[in-house]
Amino acid sequence: MPLVRIDVNRGRSPEDLGRLSRGIHDAILAEYGIPERDYFHVLTEHTQGQIVAQDAGLGFERTPDVMMIQIFTQAGRTQEAKQSLYAAIAEKLHAVGVAGEDVFIGYVENGSGDWSFGFGRAQYVTGELPVPGK
Repeated sequence: MPLVRIDVNRGRSPEDLGRLSRGIHDAILAEYGIPERDYFHVLTEHTQGQIVAQDAGLGFERTPDVMMIQIFTQAGRTQEAKQSLYAAIAEKLHAVGVAGEDVFIGYVENGSGDWSFGFGRAQYVTGELPVPGK
């Protein structure tokens, strides 16, 4: 059910982009137990200089391979679950060549009435889809 936006600098092959997306999805599957077909990703490539991602004062440098990942999902997961997800995403991305310092994640929570999967209906509200975690 999460909607994931992935912003990267240009230069990766379509296959590499697919591996990045799949790695993130596999981490979400493993950590949150969502169905396989809850796969909603938007990948956007940018020219150099359009992604600014400093270290927030943590003392490391990022490379041009930096990724900005936004995860939009329903509220209710524990801080431990979120931290486990962040670690799993970093691990999956490391396996496809992305350094840990280049993985930036923003996590945005909302409610069941904030989603429409088509036809102009809020399927969690109408009961067409079960509300995750309920």
